[in-house]
Amino acid sequence: MEEKPVEKSKKSRREILNGSVFYQGKVNDQSPEDSTVIKNTVEIVLLTTYPPRECGIATYSKDLEHALKNKFNDSFKLRILPLEDSNGAYKYPKGIEQALNTTSEFDFLKNSHLLNSDEKVGVVMVQHEFGLFCSNEPAFIDFLESINKPLIIVFHTVLPNPDSELKKSVSKIASASDRLIVMTRNSAEILVRDYGVANDMIAVIPHGTHSVCHKDERTLKEKYNLTDRLVLSTFGLLGPGKSIETSLDALPAIIKEYPRTVFLILGKTHPTLIKQKGEDYREFLESKVEKLGLSQHVRFINEFLPLDKLLEYLQLTDIYLFTSKDPNQAVSGTFSYALSCGCPVISTPIPHALEVLKNNAGHIFDFEDSTQLGQAIINLFGNDEARKTMRLNGLRHIAESTWDNAAIAHGKVFEAVGKAKIELAYRKPEIK
Repeated sequence: MEEKPVEKSKKSRREILNGSVFYQGKVNDQSPEDSTVIKNTVEIVLLTTYPPRECGIATYSKDLEHALKNKFNDSFKLRILPLEDSNGAYKYPKGIEQALNTTSEFDFLKNSHLLNSDEKVGVVMVQHEFGLFCSNEPAFIDFLESINKPLIIVFHTVLPNPDSELKKSVSKIASASDRLIVMTRNSAEILVRDYGVANDMIAVIPHGTHSVCHKDERTLKEKYNLTDRLVLSTFGLLGPGKSIETSLDALPAIIKEYPRTVFLILGKTHPTLIKQKGEDYREFLESKVEKLGLSQHVRFINEFLPLDKLLEYLQLTDIYLFTSKDPNQAVSGTFSYALSCGCPVISTPIPHALEVLKNNAGHIFDFEDSTQLGQAIINLFGNDEARKTMRLNGLRHIAESTWDNAAIAHGKVFEAVGKAKIELAYRKPEIK
């Protein structure tokens, strides 16, 4: 029998613990650049990891928050509700004085009560990654089903061919939601095909990219002691899933043809991995560098780089390498940042890469195939025109996914689902 699409259903309301002691946290202050004083405005509450927590979704959410504030005037106000876990609390910027500990059932109860009872809250949006909620998934789903505000779920990962438990879990999340946001068309197709979600429940909003004012590549290479070097780079929180060893194994053949090659590995080890296994993965990579005789050709930049410094490293990069070994990785923020800096990209065939690198905006190679990767790099190093074409095609493609456009797309979703009327008022750019 053909399954019916999952649609928004009337939520079952759990009784919240009347009589419990709850406290009301303060809402976010306006950013200093805001010139409009916001009064009695609908609030959009963002449940997400948030800096100083070091993870991709935290960085994504900070960029999205900044874009939304820059694009809209007094259409709505943003409130950040950071997601934490048993690893401890973080010191957040001024204005964020309350968080949700995802390992605590009481925290889910408390925050559902606060959100439901706050008349200012017009929309609740949750940044979802399975690892964020896996320790307390029943409480998380109960929380979603108890929310009486319009609810948006942003799926950062959508896994195909789910088993019965995963399908049941995602279906419950979809049923509790008013809209689902994904970042690739492939993810939307999986939700419809494998989970039975109705098409009109899904909005596809590509991962935001920065509008970069490009600096001179030679000046940047001189600044970072890379003058006259051919620069390969990759960045992000390190872990085995990054498959950095695939690039290291490719380097000897590349260096034989192009001795001036240097490979930058930008980023700290993932904090969760450090707690579990320390620096085992980085030490494995460093050992491989020594074994292959690559010490003069590999640099580890062991930092969680600030945005301005990261964008400079990417702008001086001749070819960006993305070597994830996970075929189900829906999207990569690191990939998006590289494209926004005009990097020619060589990538494994994750869905994001297959969509973005079509029309000769980059090159795809097979997972963990160092020989293919090495030959692709050699070919591109030997063809300046091909690299220039990839650079321009990539920049053309990602223009539609700039953070300004991502903010507009999110604003339209808020407008569509909000029960309290949200009228989008755009902040006009300064006339020069």
